[in-house]
Amino acid sequence: MSDDQVRFLPYEEASRLVAAIQEEEDLDDPSRRVLTVYSHQDKELCWFDFEEVMRDAGVQKNDPDSKEKVTAYIMHHIPEWALEI
Repeated sequence: MSDDQVRFLPYEEASRLVAAIQEEEDLDDPSRRVLTVYSHQDKELCWFDFEEVMRDAGVQKNDPDSKEKVTAYIMHHIPEWALEI
């Protein structure tokens, strides 16, 4: 693994760290949506591009399991540096 490659927290550790995942408007681009991840102390840990997560998590339009798929995807992709926030 190269030094510039992002390392992710184990799912269990991410589960303890993350309190909420909120869909929000991107402040720099109102036509774009982001998924912001918050800690139990209500601190922003990281964010994900909404469209990229939907694609990478395999979520289809009107998918009844979309929330679970998105949550699982994000919880497996919390960067290690989020612990420092």
